[in-house]
Amino acid sequence: MAFTLPDLPYKYNALQEQGMSMETLTLHHDRHHKAYVDNLNKLIAGTEWEGKSLEEIVTGTFDADACTQSGIFNNASQHWNHTQFWNWMKPRHIDVLGEVDMPAELEKKIVKDMGSLEEFYNEFYAKGAGQFGSGWVWLVLDTDGKVKVTNTPNGVNPLCFGQTALLGCDVWEHSYYVDFQNARPKYLINFIENLVDWENVAQRLENA
Repeated sequence: MAFTLPDLPYKYNALQEQGMSMETLTLHHDRHHKAYVDNLNKLIAGTEWEGKSLEEIVTGTFDADACTQSGIFNNASQHWNHTQFWNWMKPRHIDVLGEVDMPAELEKKIVKDMGSLEEFYNEFYAKGAGQFGSGWVWLVLDTDGKVKVTNTPNGVNPLCFGQTALLGCDVWEHSYYVDFQNARPKYLINFIENLVDWENVAQRLENA
């Protein structure tokens, strides 16, 4: 069965007051994400990966020693990444913009493992802004049971390392250039302060 492009969990203009425009969401979802899905379906047709789950394809085609990953991996991982990304954001009332409302258990875990929320934010911003070229910045639950911030190039994601992705932010230019031009740090701050669905992040931690 072929993979399909999931609908956004909100309207295209739902995040506009929070710093992600309708133009960005339309371009990002309808063109970039759709292209990953379409390319993946073409590449796996008639191969051993046809009929496998997305997670099986990502982990099965990842080569940690390769300088560049295969086309199947790149499109599968980016399909997985973006499917999660849409659900890591939610519409918020304009009156609460700039406030991070984090569930208590998630906050307690971050403080325990990383020292403080401020240290988490600063590391998230630093690793996201410092990711050379295209990639992602993540809050993960690592194999040692601790939460930590990581960054990965291109479409590489925490599945490749046996980690659980609790939160991820796309730092490819197509995710922020329309709204923030080349100001990636401002985009990351806006993502944390105005866009993240912290209940979703907390639920992933609980499920893990």
